[in-house]
Amino acid sequence: MKIMTRRLSKFCRLSPALLLCACAAGSNYVRPSAPISLVFKEAPNAQNGWVPSQPMDLIDRGAWWSVFNDPVLDGLERKVAITNQTVAQSVAAYQQARALTAADRSQFFPTITGNGSGQASGSGGGSGGSGSTFVDSNGNVISGGGGRSTSQTRYTASVGGTWAPDVWGRVRRQVESDTGASQAAAADLANAKLSAQTQLATDYFDLRILDEQKRLYGETVAAYQKSLTVSQNRYNAGVIAKADLITAQTQLLSTQATAADIGVQRAQTEHAIAVLAGMAPDDLTITPTATPYTPAIPTPPIELPSLLLQRRPDIAAAERRAAAASASIGVQVAAYFPTFTLSGSTGFNSSTLGALFDSSSSIWSYGLSIADTLIDFGARRNRVRQARAVYEQRVAAYRQVVLTAFQGVEDQLVALRVLEGESKIRDQELASARQAEQLALNRYRAGQVDYTTVVQAQAQALTSAQSVLTLTRTRQNASVALIEALGGGWTTADLPRR
Repeated sequence: MKIMTRRLSKFCRLSPALLLCACAAGSNYVRPSAPISLVFKEAPNAQNGWVPSQPMDLIDRGAWWSVFNDPVLDGLERKVAITNQTVAQSVAAYQQARALTAADRSQFFPTITGNGSGQASGSGGGSGGSGSTFVDSNGNVISGGGGRSTSQTRYTASVGGTWAPDVWGRVRRQVESDTGASQAAAADLANAKLSAQTQLATDYFDLRILDEQKRLYGETVAAYQKSLTVSQNRYNAGVIAKADLITAQTQLLSTQATAADIGVQRAQTEHAIAVLAGMAPDDLTITPTATPYTPAIPTPPIELPSLLLQRRPDIAAAERRAAAASASIGVQVAAYFPTFTLSGSTGFNSSTLGALFDSSSSIWSYGLSIADTLIDFGARRNRVRQARAVYEQRVAAYRQVVLTAFQGVEDQLVALRVLEGESKIRDQELASARQAEQLALNRYRAGQVDYTTVVQAQAQALTSAQSVLTLTRTRQNASVALIEALGGGWTTADLPRR
């Protein structure tokens, strides 16, 4: 047995020696250039005179949503990475990519096999007869049949190995490609988490605004109910025409119907949040806040545009796919060169089981084979062309993702800047509409105007209040979208190393 071990070790020691003289086919990967701005056009600066109303000094890499200071949102967001099924799919895809990389990396090493056998054979027979030989359940050789017969038993045990040294770097380029693909899968996983978390935050803020709309319509319905009572009393007194009473009733019913529709929207939004958190809709109930909702609309710090390439997981994924495609070119180029295969085995062969592992029973063999393709009618050439075309696609996709990322940041920056100014105007509009509504009611009670004037004033006040809430939701969504566009605190340092 020691002889077998020594010979196997000698075979395995050939691996480092051959790897020293190996080279890698194809070109080494260089990160593609990408169009990058020197500054963000819409970033807060003295030129545009924009100072964020709620600036934010830092994004928490672990929980970026904490800047909104909402415990309910925090609890929901922390479930996304654990129970969201879209994220779970990305986790499985990443694990698959890692397993593929490990499987291809095993090609650097020999494949070792072991074999053992015991065989009995014989011949013979009597006068014109034939004999038979077989082995019983105890391993005894039994010869049958008349006349002369012969039999023999043979035992063998061996260990062998085959190894194709990576002389031209085919395996190394394949592992490089797999590593790039697995890193892209890791970035996809981070992007899936970020996307699910930002979608949950958006839905959550939508739900809170729907709660405020429901509160607004509840107050409006109560006010319209009082107006209807006033109109009913004035009609009973013969002060107004029946048309004014019908108008007040119509206004009240229309507002009640809209309030009911808001209830449907809220329920559906709550169901969407439950699914994003990996829960059945029946398992989640988000109660409205006891007091009016006060939204937070933070603006994250804007760094140099070049740092965006390190912050966005989708950019990292696109770049890593380009790296994987570059290494795949080397895999195809390596097919132009011959392959070398070392094979060897060592073992024992004996007619008796007791002497099987004696030195006199040892056997061995070693060999080297070379294989090369002489004519393939352009198959390898076209595979290389295909690999290069795939690489060009990946580079173009990477540059497009970078451009889209910069667009996303600029879009949300200008949205926050413009919407902040619009918010001040909308607040003033609402105050004026409320004042006009009260004046119209007072004049109606004094008999100076008909009810149509009141309806118009109340409708304008309600529209203005809705506009304020809608704008608040838009600003919150823009804040979340900007954090997402900046990567949500993620960096390329979070990618798994080789």
